[in-house]
Amino acid sequence: MVVRRRKKITRQRGSRTHGWGLVHRGSGNRGGVGNAGTGKKAHCKKPSVWKEDHLGKFGFTKHGTTTHDRIISLKQIAQQLNPWQAKKLAAQDKDTITIDLTKMGYTKLLSTGKVTKKLNITVAIATADAIEKVKAAGGTITTTP
Repeated sequence: MVVRRRKKITRQRGSRTHGWGLVHRGSGNRGGVGNAGTGKKAHCKKPSVWKEDHLGKFGFTKHGTTTHDRIISLKQIAQQLNPWQAKKLAAQDKDTITIDLTKMGYTKLLSTGKVTKKLNITVAIATADAIEKVKAAGGTITTTP
């Protein structure tokens, strides 16, 4: 058997606040929803809305992935030669040191620094100045695609 009860609203008639304490008038109690209260249509409030950055579209979105080169300079190579030789990352044949930077994860060689030893370097990308400096010291740079 279904029990029929009166709706609560009918019991609240004549009570002004309908059980909400002081005042409650729908969503107006919290200022509305969305952009309500921002003065979007009120001309006198426009400058205060323009100061805030929540209207309109901003910036741009990159589509696709970007790759970043992991770079190293000739100066850093000169500093790391002894530790690399100890770890067998660089091999020495007589007076020539062979380094494969691609195996170490480096993709680009920059020309900052001086070359004092004969170096045979394998790397994906090398700047023109870096190639000249290594050739001037008697070494070679092999670039791999």
